[in-house]
Formats: sequence, C-alpha cells, structure tokens
Amino acid sequence: MAEPAVSMAHVSKRFRLYHERPSSVKERLLRLRRSRVEDFWALRDVAFDVPEGQTWGLVGANGSGKTTLLKIIGGILRPTEGRVVTRGRIAALLELGAGFHPELTGRENVYLNASILGLSRRETDRHFDDIVAFAELEEFIDGQVKYYSSGMFVRLGFAVAVHVDPGILLIDEVLAVGDEAFQRKCIQRVRELQREGRTIVFVTHAVQQVHQICDGAVMLDHGRVREMGEVADVIREYRLVMARQHIGFARQQLTRDMEITAAETLDADGRRPTSVVQPGAGMHVQVEVRANRPVDDPVISLAIFEANGEFVWRTGTGDMQLGRVEGKLRIDFNMISVPLQEGRYLFTVGIHDRSERIVHDLHDQRYPFDVTGTLEDDNRVVIPVGTKVDRL
Repeated sequence: MAEPAVSMAHVSKRFRLYHERPSSVKERLLRLRRSRVEDFWALRDVAFDVPEGQTWGLVGANGSGKTTLLKIIGGILRPTEGRVVTRGRIAALLELGAGFHPELTGRENVYLNASILGLSRRETDRHFDDIVAFAELEEFIDGQVKYYSSGMFVRLGFAVAVHVDPGILLIDEVLAVGDEAFQRKCIQRVRELQREGRTIVFVTHAVQQVHQICDGAVMLDHGRVREMGEVADVIREYRLVMARQHIGFARQQLTRDMEITAAETLDADGRRPTSVVQPGAGMHVQVEVRANRPVDDPVISLAIFEANGEFVWRTGTGDMQLGRVEGKLRIDFNMISVPLQEGRYLFTVGIHDRSERIVHDLHDQRYPFDVTGTLEDDNRVVIPVGTKVDRL
C-alpha cells in the first residue's frame, strides 16, 4: 500500500461570523454590549488519506466545504482542529487567476507564480516555452493580464500549475472551465501526470470526470464526510442526495409499497419513442407505476438533471388528487416546450407521499435524452406541462 501523500487527521475549520460589528473605535468604545458572534463550522472531523500517486475527487453540494478543505490541504488556511500532513511539492489552482498581478504581463506572472510554487528562475526558464505553448498564449504573453479574458486567465494558471513538477496538484473546478478543446487538453495533461505518479486532488460538480479519472472520492455534506472510498459508491450517494434535495425527499429507506415499472420519452405527439429533442420543441415522458399494496394519495415526481449532475427543473402530480391507488397507473407528462440548451440530460423519477417524508421508489438520473440545436434565450427554464393519469 502506497504511503499517503495527503493525510487528514480529524480536521475541523471554524469561521467567526460577526453581527452588528462596530465600524469604528468610537462606536466600539461607546457600545455597552459586545457584537454578537456566531461560530460557523465549515468542516467537522474530516479524516481520510490520499495514497501517493492516486487521483481523488471531492464532491458535494455548494457550501459543503470542498474548497475550504482544498485550501487547508494547500496551506492557504489553517485548521481550527486536527492536522494535515502532505508529502511533496504542492501546486494549487484554486481560483481563476489567483496569484496573478493585473499590472504585470503574462510572462512576468509566469515567473512570479512559478517562484511562489517553489521553482528557481533557471527551472522556470526551462519550462517557460512549454507553459506558454500549453496555454496557447504566444501572441499575448507580453501583454498585461488585466486585459486577458477569463479563458486566457485559466489557461495560463493551469499551464503554470501543471509544469512546476508538482508532487501534489490541487485543482478547484478548473477542469470544467474553458472550451471543450481546452477541457480535453486538461484531461490529457492530468493523465500524463497520473502516469508520472503525481498525486491529484480536485473539486468538481462534474461527476463524469470523477468516474473518468479518479481512483477514489470523498463526498462532503455540510462540512462532514458523508461517503468516501470507491468512486462508484461515492457518486451513487452524491446523486441520491442531490436528487432527494431537489425533489425534496428526506433521507430514508424506500418502502417499495409502490414501484416504478417503466419510463420512456416519446416525441411531441406522444406516439413514438425518442431520446432526442430540439430546443423549444415538445416531448412526453410516460411513467408506469405499480402499487404492491394500497397506497393513499401518492405523488409521482419528475426532475431533469444535466449530465454533470446539476439540477435543472422538476414537476409532479402534487397538484392532482390520485386518491387510493391499487394496481397500476400510467402518468403522461406532456412537456409542451423544452427550453434547454444543447447537451445531454437525465430524468429522475420518484414516488413519495405529500409530506415527502415517505419515499416509495426512486430512479435517480436513469433516463437520458439529448437536446440538439441552439436555444437563443435560456435565461429561465420554464417548461409548460400537461399531466394525464390513466388507471391500467
């Protein structure tokens, strides 16, 4: 078993939130009572090891503590409790353009960032051409970075980080930034680092990247480790939690009093099966369920997620009274218009009671469909739906 390159020993991180904090010395002296202070624990008792030479992904909902944990590993923040032990030079790419001085040129920032990461000028000279070529900034390297686009920022930052001979590389969401060609280039470079035996820890919402390149994963939930270890197990738990969060399900075992027996997508006429829809066009989702015992007034919910696991939209039969269900039902969700941008999406289907505390069955992101074409206006995802229920 390889020695851990990163070892987290019961790490907790507290931030102090001040309410009605005095804005001047005079105000502080005249005020008889102290400002109210609230402790916010961003991390609680986080403990795991990342073996040397492995790639681990950190997943979790927004605000779960992923970036805070990455900053603690990188030495940017200190833990309030516990300790972190790392082995090897750390290169961190935690924020877009972090460490860049806007008044300096790209060339000067390369040398500045490389020196911060521990490279001598001679070592930076040796890597400089490769860094610029990787970032595809040959024409702009001597311009001030304050005039760079966000894509140029991230390309240069990533290029420096992966060319400073890191023992440990920390990445926060960068693999999901930039155009598709640059993302492929990043993945290719990550694979090269993996073959060289580097240790990589990265934060992402794109669970397909975790499946693609990770040896292990950790899921954080409100600052605590909820699941860790095998990638498939962690992603399964992450998707289940996100589905329940957006559909409103509480965390509990499925009763199986009612089960989802079939679900399929049909064209706008509701006649032919399809897995492709044009932006703004219509489609049907037909769901068949079976009651294994009589169930009073269940709700069938439908949610759409992007391929990376991000929630998009939901609907359901909550505004209908299904009454006492015995036997089988077919529910037709007629989506009159699907205003989604081009890409792959997945349906989640669930059965629960009106309080959403009792969940009978859940098929999480099991039904894919593709949107092909360009949508001119996607500021809001509002999908008009007509719902029909048939007893079979």
